[in-house]
Amino acid sequence: MPVRPATQDDLAALGELLDGYRRFYGQAADLAAATDFASHRLALGDSHLLVEAGPDGTLRGFVQLYPTLSTVQLAPCWILGDLFVAPEARRQGVAKALMNAARDLAESHGIAQLRLETQVENHSAKTLYASMGWRRDDAFGHYSLSLPAGTAR
Repeated sequence: MPVRPATQDDLAALGELLDGYRRFYGQAADLAAATDFASHRLALGDSHLLVEAGPDGTLRGFVQLYPTLSTVQLAPCWILGDLFVAPEARRQGVAKALMNAARDLAESHGIAQLRLETQVENHSAKTLYASMGWRRDDAFGHYSLSLPAGTAR
């Protein structure tokens, strides 16, 4: 299962995966917007997008990492913002391969910590994360604030 950085040549398939990811989280399908979002990430280089391709070269999943900083650790850290595997490719080690590749990439960049969050009900994801050494953060509560939609992509 080769995991590699996504390229502009992957946009059509990557857009499908991002749209599937959004639908998994209850968003309306919008393939054009998902593809546009992926295109902007690749063009701006403001995230690390890794994809996994099956034996026939078809993209089966992706992971996206967003650089940020930790003042507490006085070091860079990355947020593993997105992990998605196409339904037909699940239970085949794709998610684990993507998670390992994300870890390897972060280590190669000297990143002090990876962080992620997932839905409370996503038991299969939580089981995977725990099996790979991730620890649940019980020390901090996470909050979010939804703002009016802007034009940023």
